Amino acid sequence: MTWESDSPAEEKSISPLGWLRVGVRAVLLALLVFGGLALLLALRLFERPLFGLNRPWTPYITQVVCRGAFVILGVEHRAEGSQMKDAGAVVANHSSWLDIFTLNARKRVYFVSKSEVARWPGIGWLARATGTVFIKRDPREAKLQQEIFEARLLAGHKLLFFPEGTSTDGLRVLPFKPTLFQAFFAKPLRDRLFVQPVTVVYEAPFGETARFYGWWGDMDFGSHLLKTLSAGRGGRVTVKYHTPLRVADFSDRKVLAKAAEAAVRKGMPLEFAEVAEVYHARR
Repeated sequence: MTWESDSPAEEKSISPLGWLRVGVRAVLLALLVFGGLALLLALRLFERPLFGLNRPWTPYITQVVCRGAFVILGVEHRAEGSQMKDAGAVVANHSSWLDIFTLNARKRVYFVSKSEVARWPGIGWLARATGTVFIKRDPREAKLQQEIFEARLLAGHKLLFFPEGTSTDGLRVLPFKPTLFQAFFAKPLRDRLFVQPVTVVYEAPFGETARFYGWWGDMDFGSHLLKTLSAGRGGRVTVKYHTPLRVADFSDRKVLAKAAEAAVRKGMPLEFAEVAEVYHARR
């Protein structure tokens, strides 16, 4: 299920200077991403047999690639708060495909994503190579997915997922779905895991609307990528790390999900809610 806005996305033609940026940035980004992917896959040939599920080397390649991507895109990347050092998971609001780069740039995490993403050109390849956990929305596979979650968490992986279940225009936080939080209440995990809420805030480049980086509904990935590559100066993303929540302090998944949602929502700028109301009023 995808989120749909009351107001359609703004369409703006790309200027000649914007197309020049697209050309230069596309080449540099392709060299960075696919060069990093080739290096990562080569290193995994040694890392996998030596360490199994553990990945002591390759996540550093992912971080370098993601940080470099923002330099190429001309987007400032900032972080606030402290990253969790305890075992557990990370939950965040979801605004765009850019979240993959945004959240990998600062922290060694492994995404939890719907199985369809594995088949997406480009992003699907990167997701598989970087250790993404793919899940199917099939109740018959719930037990298997629970076992996969437990194995990855017990191996020390920090799994990251988006409890909203869909991406938005970046101006709001949707209600968190508690389904995936259930995995943290398994007996081998509950007393040792924490969940860190994270708020991701995108600020548009100069002269663009507040929803510039948002990717939602039936938006085409290729068009959104071109728009992002063509952007001028002033774009910025801030990652806000909130106080980790100890799973054992919560009675069930629903209570934990609400607490995580409240923390993420608190990190959104107040002016974003006002802008969101303006778009809603245009309906």
